[in-house]
Amino acid sequence: MAAHLKKRVYEEFSHVVQIPHEEAPAKKLRLSKPSKSAALHIDLCKATNSTDALQSLLQFARKPVEVESVEGVVRILLEHYYKEADNSVRLKIASLLGLLSKTQGFSPDCIVDDAINTLNNEKSHQVLAQLLDTLLVIGTQLPESPAVRQRLIEMACKHLSDTYFGVRNKCLKLLGCLGMMDTSLTKDSEGQGTSSGGARDVQSIISDYFGDQDPRVRTAALKAMLQLHERGIKIHEIIYDQACRLLSDDYEQVRSAAVQIVWVLSQLYPESIVPIPSSNEEIRLVDDAFGKISHMVSDGSWMVRVQAAKTLGSMLQVSPHFLEQTLDKKLMSDLRRKRTAHERAKELFTSGEFSSGRKWADDAPKERLDTNTVNLIASGACGAFVHGLEDEMFEVRIAAVEALSQLARSSASFAEKCLDFLVDMFNDEIEEVRLQSIHVLREISTHITLREDQLDTVLAVLEDKSRDIREALHELICYTNVSTKECVQLALLELLKNLNKYPTDRNSVWKCLKFLGSRHPTLVLPLVPELLSTHPYFDTPEPDMDDPAYIAVLVLVFNAAKSCPTMPALFSDHTFRHYAYLRDSLSHLVPPLRLPGNGLDLVDSRCGSGSVESAQLFLQQSLNRVSTIQNLEAPGAQDLLNFTIRDLQRLGELQTELAGAADFCATYLRCQLLLMKALQEKLWNMAVPLCLKQNVTATAAAQQILEETYKLEFLYSGLESRQVATIHHVRLQAKALQLILTARSRQGLDPLISSCEKFLQDIESFQRLFLAELPYLQDSFVDQLLELLPRLSSCKPVELVRILQSTLRQSGLLQLRLPEQIHRATATIIEPTGESDNPLKFTTGLVVALDIDATLEHVQDPQNTVKVQVLYPDGQSHVIHPKPGDFRKPGPDRHRLITQVYLSHSAWTEPSQIEVRLLLAYSSSSTSLSSSPASRLGWSDSIDGLPPPELAVEGTIPFSKPVKVLIMPKPARR
Repeated sequence: MAAHLKKRVYEEFSHVVQIPHEEAPAKKLRLSKPSKSAALHIDLCKATNSTDALQSLLQFARKPVEVESVEGVVRILLEHYYKEADNSVRLKIASLLGLLSKTQGFSPDCIVDDAINTLNNEKSHQVLAQLLDTLLVIGTQLPESPAVRQRLIEMACKHLSDTYFGVRNKCLKLLGCLGMMDTSLTKDSEGQGTSSGGARDVQSIISDYFGDQDPRVRTAALKAMLQLHERGIKIHEIIYDQACRLLSDDYEQVRSAAVQIVWVLSQLYPESIVPIPSSNEEIRLVDDAFGKISHMVSDGSWMVRVQAAKTLGSMLQVSPHFLEQTLDKKLMSDLRRKRTAHERAKELFTSGEFSSGRKWADDAPKERLDTNTVNLIASGACGAFVHGLEDEMFEVRIAAVEALSQLARSSASFAEKCLDFLVDMFNDEIEEVRLQSIHVLREISTHITLREDQLDTVLAVLEDKSRDIREALHELICYTNVSTKECVQLALLELLKNLNKYPTDRNSVWKCLKFLGSRHPTLVLPLVPELLSTHPYFDTPEPDMDDPAYIAVLVLVFNAAKSCPTMPALFSDHTFRHYAYLRDSLSHLVPPLRLPGNGLDLVDSRCGSGSVESAQLFLQQSLNRVSTIQNLEAPGAQDLLNFTIRDLQRLGELQTELAGAADFCATYLRCQLLLMKALQEKLWNMAVPLCLKQNVTATAAAQQILEETYKLEFLYSGLESRQVATIHHVRLQAKALQLILTARSRQGLDPLISSCEKFLQDIESFQRLFLAELPYLQDSFVDQLLELLPRLSSCKPVELVRILQSTLRQSGLLQLRLPEQIHRATATIIEPTGESDNPLKFTTGLVVALDIDATLEHVQDPQNTVKVQVLYPDGQSHVIHPKPGDFRKPGPDRHRLITQVYLSHSAWTEPSQIEVRLLLAYSSSSTSLSSSPASRLGWSDSIDGLPPPELAVEGTIPFSKPVKVLIMPKPARR
């Protein structure tokens, strides 16, 4: 018994109690970063002189500082600031305080008191200026603290009397950026105390420095006033006189800022009345300002002249007679107002008809004319634009042309008067000025009609060697009205000369003649017998249809005939045949006509607004019909998708307005059809070794779906976030299919694990990117995956694949909702045409330049995305990235690519064709740029230590038809 008890005692005392694992608190490992403030403190303490301290601060400024370390760093800097005697080191510390205050997430209100204390105790002017700059940064970072703002403004007012111009500049800048209308301030001025001004507002304090002795301070005062205006504070009208006096300042920057202030006041108080000096006349403020700024077009500084000319273009409220005076160098009304007959008679009666002789010179003129004072408009304003257009600096001439454009668009009478001046600018020696004047005349062409002498000057520019100039002139002629049939004939002859000299302008000239004919049908009518070489009695030879000049004439005549029903009676028999040919081959240039006889009644395309609406309704009905696909069996569903895709493709061909939307829907449905075929029942019920052929088919389908989704995302513009989410949803289904096929192919466990991890990352990134769109994706494939995400993250790869397979096969078609406008990016290669049978010959090993001319529609950022691909017969492929200067933008959503591609190859025995096409480059990372880490950088804008971005999928999409060019590399002669 004792032995038994002893055994029990030992058992009780030797009983092991095991604490459950979850009750034991886990030790947390904290990785602490080295303190920036401690490191800086050590560096500054090690510095034996001011040079070493400055070097330490410069090195510190190159490294980023975390938000949590900013306050400690600021304290260390301030501590060293008080001990430092060298001005340059204190200046650098003051600069660093301003930079640190800009750190996102740091509130600088804790350093306001210290910054103000340092300002009060500082003796160096340069350091004072830098400290005021730091206070400005702090004030802009704390816009919700009126008390802090008031203190900073008071400090600025206190130091306005400093003798150093830099301090006064910074004080004025601080007042301009932080001052408010309702703030009354007391300005401390030297020797006056506070008795001179009492409480004053910010504008009156700033305006006191318009007359400062230093021109840099005067400039700063004007810019501070402009800053108040930009912040929404209305500038007082009383400042106008002070600003006008500064227009004659000796310093260029002051005059430039004064021009801006005068313009601002003319827009704020256009109808205010201001007196004319030395006269009893009054004038509107906007007219007076216009005259004064016009005078600045003759300024000694070309930069002020440019600014004055640009400013004149935005003064649209000026009176017409002042506006027209800028085109006439003669002084207006002999510098005085014309008096009425009543006023002249009254003056004659009061003065008496004859002199009595009792008083010397009593019959002298009552007023003496001083040309410098008595003027309704400054004498320099007379002919201001004439001076601007004749200026020696081409920048001033361009600014004057642009200003004329803005004023002429708002006044038809002024447009007619400035026409001759703009036409004269077509002969300018600088190409940029010529091009700008052509564009301006194109913009105001609705107000004007060209005379024959003006048209002659305009057409002379067609000899210009610059392609941009010639095409801009063709565009101008498209929209210009001419006065006589001789003008039409002259334009046609010059355009045909242009076509003969520059054959590459063919399409541009044809388009120009199309608009010229449609705008002037009555003027073309009497020229038709001469243009078509017809004779009332004799048959004339039939012209050659391969002649571009003859096609140009026919384009002019046929477009005029659309609005002139009597013209077809003058056509010959072969003209009707040529019409039918051109109507088929150049349908964009030749309109449909109702021609008598020969069965050529080609009018009528039933295109109208109603047909667009009905086509849109058909498109929506097709999408609604496809949404019922869940209720159909697999063969019926596939047939429905096939028929709908065919209908949408045909709709896109018939209705160009809906081509983008129809193609987008057809491509999306094609992805669904491919997915449906890949998920057919017989593929997944078969044993893995028996379905290798089906596996290959499904793999190809998954790859094709991925390619189509990239086309959907990057080839179409105008997509909303919901459409982008739908595209990414289809892409996720294709990636799931690829993962399942990878598991079935049994390539090994490692590739499967990495594929599973990559797929889980794709799900998480989808959730992060399209969080706002998830409510619209209920019961979809991705919605089910997100519900299962915790389980998917912890399960084995084989189980994950099994879950994916069942989820993918149960997922249905996601309904597509169309946005308002979808446009497909398209490209048309104009040159080379690919029709020539003459090979392009060059010596083997050397290069030959191939001219590329293409039109791009609805392409976003073409300079970075459009590339040219050259495919050689031996399979080699070269991709060329055009220079940014090769792109022009003739209109909204339209770009023009004019470039050269250099070809080279080894010797061939016979000519062969190469293919040239345009590619659109894309990168899948471009959709998540807004969430990039670079947008959350610290105070020094450094990207050191940032994690590398995820691997982006990059590729190219062909978006133009390939053009074949025959080339022949010849062997080099020995």
